[in-house]
Amino acid sequence: MRDWSILDEVWQVIQDRAEHPSAGSYVSSVLTHRKGIDKSLEKVGEEAVEFILAAKNQVPERTVSEAADLLFHFLVALQASGTDVTDVLDELAARRK
Repeated sequence: MRDWSILDEVWQVIQDRAEHPSAGSYVSSVLTHRKGIDKSLEKVGEEAVEFILAAKNQVPERTVSEAADLLFHFLVALQASGTDVTDVLDELAARRK
């Protein structure tokens, strides 16, 4: 099994960009977009559709790429909504009991 710590690293970067917006940062541009939270939610929807199509069409390299994009944009949307990823992880853990 792979080390899932990369998700924590990505989450830390997203939080840092939210706290310290930077003009050159993609994450900052999504989180401070004039559309507000809608921008990050649009990206989740877009990436979800692209993932679905790649998986349905059985294109492994695109499926992996789009899955990564979806996970990333999901984390950005969590930040935009004020939801901490640890709360989501706690909920998953509670469901295992």
